[in-house]
Amino acid sequence: MARHFDIRAQPGFRIAALFTFVALYLPIVTLVAYAFNADDSVTTWGGFSLRWFADAWGNVAVQDAAWRSLIIAVWAAAIATTAATMAALATTRTGPYRGLAFKYAFINQPLMVPEIVTAVALLIVFSQVKVWTGYSGLGYLILAHSAFCIPFAYLPIRARLESMDLTLERAAADLYATPWVTFRRVTLPLLRPGIIAGFMLAFVISLDDVVITEFVKSGGQDTLPTYMLGQLRRTVTPEVNAIATAFLALSVVLVTIFFFVNRRKT
Repeated sequence: MARHFDIRAQPGFRIAALFTFVALYLPIVTLVAYAFNADDSVTTWGGFSLRWFADAWGNVAVQDAAWRSLIIAVWAAAIATTAATMAALATTRTGPYRGLAFKYAFINQPLMVPEIVTAVALLIVFSQVKVWTGYSGLGYLILAHSAFCIPFAYLPIRARLESMDLTLERAAADLYATPWVTFRRVTLPLLRPGIIAGFMLAFVISLDDVVITEFVKSGGQDTLPTYMLGQLRRTVTPEVNAIATAFLALSVVLVTIFFFVNRRKT
């Protein structure tokens, strides 16, 4: 009889796991701790204070960047989720056919290609479009984020569709419901948790993006991540830690909601 293999019982596993967790989370814990530092230094503890959160809240540049980030993230998540829903329906509510694997790979291409490659490609395309049209607004950032976020929204929506029982949809068709009525009254309500999860995941990805934003944005279009990057190039203060801590808290909340929503079976 074959022996059960347990990776946790292997020599050195616990030490390696502990080292990995410390290496991953100690810097984050340190950043959060120093966000509450009363001192101007990011390395010297001067007591507990909320002054840097207050400074960040009252900083006009931070407010503008945060508002711009939210606008881009909401629009990008909405567009990406809509496109991902249609793509998921087209690739799951059909039988196997030649080219289906290629479509999966094409939809998930942003996940497989290094982000810097996507950013450079978008920079080249949008630079030419800007020359042709003379328009240099936030639309380019929204489109770029939307394209990048589609596979992140597609994965939970497709997973939800594949786990759904087709019995109710077939019953609706047997009762002479049109495809649109079946989708609106049966498929969409069952699919809603996956759509919400996909929207939130795309929102978080867009909100946190730096590389694509840095390449595509025009002057005066800093998002909160690119604003923080610019501040780190000049001078480092605990205000950056406070902004990063707020970002972390928002991401944790959204990912937690995503986890629980995606676990719903009905």
